[in-house]
Amino acid sequence: MKFQKILSLGVLGAAMIAGSANAEVRDIRIGVDVPYEPMEFRTPDGELTGFDIELGDALCAEIGIQCEWVVQGWDGIIPGLQARKYDAIMSSMTINDQRREQVLFSDPYFTPPSAWFAPMDAEIGTPSDESLDGTTIGVQRGTLQDNYVTDMYGDVADVSRYATADDMVLDMDAGRLDIVFLDFPVGKSTLLDSQAGEYKVVGEMITEPKEYFGDGFGIAFRQRDEELAAAFNEALAALKDNGTYDEIYAEYFGE
Repeated sequence: MKFQKILSLGVLGAAMIAGSANAEVRDIRIGVDVPYEPMEFRTPDGELTGFDIELGDALCAEIGIQCEWVVQGWDGIIPGLQARKYDAIMSSMTINDQRREQVLFSDPYFTPPSAWFAPMDAEIGTPSDESLDGTTIGVQRGTLQDNYVTDMYGDVADVSRYATADDMVLDMDAGRLDIVFLDFPVGKSTLLDSQAGEYKVVGEMITEPKEYFGDGFGIAFRQRDEELAAAFNEALAALKDNGTYDEIYAEYFGE
């Protein structure tokens, strides 16, 4: 299903939300890093879409507010929140202890595994110090995958960092990378689905240790915005109860 993308221009009026939160929540701006298909990306005509975008719009509609999406590069996405460029971040951000020191998270709304992707003819075995020795590994800069690969394999492999997943895929296609480490939905969309037969998953899906992979994706707020976070948590629970969440999930990831 598709939700109308509602953009608010400037500061709009406040909206009252119903339910136990019983708090006044203003129309807000949400920061997002694009592209990160299927989570957030642009259609050929330039419209923002993706799982995060559609779910975010549905959450705002449930609360009764309008939301403006603000595109921001990943490296500056938390500083942008703190500088009030926007009021929340909904951009496949993993909840972990390090980020909890800077932001207030909503309840988790999605829990993806990470995975290794390599060309179909690659002879790399299950990722380890031995199998990755001397390889060039691609990661998106500043992500949990970057932290994990740097700590686990930075001494034996060359870690190449990219601003976007699309840039990483271009170098993968050009043969400048031996293997990449991505959120599985992103790798599936950009490598397995769009280039069928060219790439494969290497080894098992990875969700541990929690110090790297956290507790799933959450919406980030400034730490004092507890009422706003509560409103989104209440809306998320409502969308799961009424089936809207499942409909959006099925659109991007299947049943």
